[in-house]
Amino acid sequence: MTPSNRSPARPAIARLFHVGEIKQKHLVYCRIVRDETVLFVRRRAGVFLGGRWELPGGTVEVGEDPASAAVREVAEETGLDVRLLGERAAHTWMDIDGRAMRIHALVFDAVEDTPGAVTLNPDEHDQFVWVQPDATGSLGLADHFLQ
Repeated sequence: MTPSNRSPARPAIARLFHVGEIKQKHLVYCRIVRDETVLFVRRRAGVFLGGRWELPGGTVEVGEDPASAAVREVAEETGLDVRLLGERAAHTWMDIDGRAMRIHALVFDAVEDTPGAVTLNPDEHDQFVWVQPDATGSLGLADHFLQ
């Protein structure tokens, strides 16, 4: 990563674009570790995947590079200021609602230089929890975090 959190291997990409007849959507997530626990947030009822737990993250905006999007999404969803350590994983799957859309997700390892209070965006999430990595099986994670 460069000081601006840009990933030189990942150029700025469009949030949603077409390749042939299949739309492409790009998501980013951060695995934030504090005191040997990982932060998970629960999607509020009434939104897509409501009640399911996930890592903080979201959609890459048009013209935004994935690393910048990951830092922005964490701040918007949790109020935390993080620094990316690098890419942890990349996953791709077809839309779970059957739409002609391929989802591409990057997961970054991230840390806080100064631990802060988690302040959730109530439009998206209703709870958070710091969990030991080996205890995530009981959370009810969104399927793409089970890979």
